[in-house]
Parts: sequence; C-alpha cells; structure tokens
Amino acid sequence: MNGSTNTTDHMVRKSVTVAAPLAVAFEVFTAQIEAWWPMASHHIGQADCAAVVIEPRAGGRWFERGVDGSECDWGRVLLWDAPNRVMLMWQLSAQFQFDRSIETEVDVCFTALDAQTTRVDLEHRRLDMYGADAAAMRETFSSPSGWNGMLEHYAQVAGKLAAAART
Repeated sequence: MNGSTNTTDHMVRKSVTVAAPLAVAFEVFTAQIEAWWPMASHHIGQADCAAVVIEPRAGGRWFERGVDGSECDWGRVLLWDAPNRVMLMWQLSAQFQFDRSIETEVDVCFTALDAQTTRVDLEHRRLDMYGADAAAMRETFSSPSGWNGMLEHYAQVAGKLAAAART
C-alpha cells in the first residue's frame, strides 16, 4: 500500500493502493462508507452515528444519520462519475459543525492499476476557507485520525471485501 501524503498551503493529498477492482473500490468508498468510516469518533450529531450517507448523484447530500433518526449534513456531492471519481463539498467548520459558508472540496479519483488493484487519490482542497484555522485544519486532515489513517483503513477494508467476494 502506498501511504504517501503531500500537503500544500491549501490542500491535503493522500494516495493509497487498494487490492480491489475499480468498481469495488469506488463502491466501498461511497455506498459502503460505513464499513470504513470511524463513525464512533468522526460524527457531529448529538446522537451516536448509525449511518454515513453519500447520495449517488451530483447535487446529492453527504450526511450522517444518528441512531435516533436525526440527520446532520456534512456537505453535498459536487460530481458523481462512478466508478472513476467522486467530488464532495465538505461544509464542516473548524469546530466540526455544519457551516454553509465553508466550501472545501474532497476530490477522490479511482484508477485501475490492473484487474484487481486500484489507486485511490484524494485531495482535500480549498482549506484557505478556514481562514486563521487553515494551518490547524490542514494538520488535522493530514493526521493519523484524519485522511491518512482513514484512507489506510479504507484500503484494508476494501481489500478484505474484495477478497471475500472472490471466494
């Protein structure tokens, strides 16, 4: 697995290699996000998180659903090009609360390396939207509990699900 991370002033980049076919890698990232997203620690609602949902279309919502049925928006889907690319608007403040005025972008590209392997490249852009908190947010998104750790976990889960589907 490639664990390289590069940052610039206004973005975080992360790439991982997933032992899964292109369509499976995309499906696990989007429709099966609950299998790899750390819902216990990475949610914003008052209730425990029961589901993370990315609606499969441009203009769709990206949100969490609490165990009590409550919903908290995280952003929306800007681009849906299955199984090659999804771009999400991340609209959470530096305090991790929904804020319509924050419009950062999580752009995820999926590239088949061969029939059973996919490279996933993630860029979380426009971190300058955080103003004085931009450097701290870049560090948060680059940390082991941010995109670094989450994408490593995603790659492990996607690989296991792909292997189970082949047996």
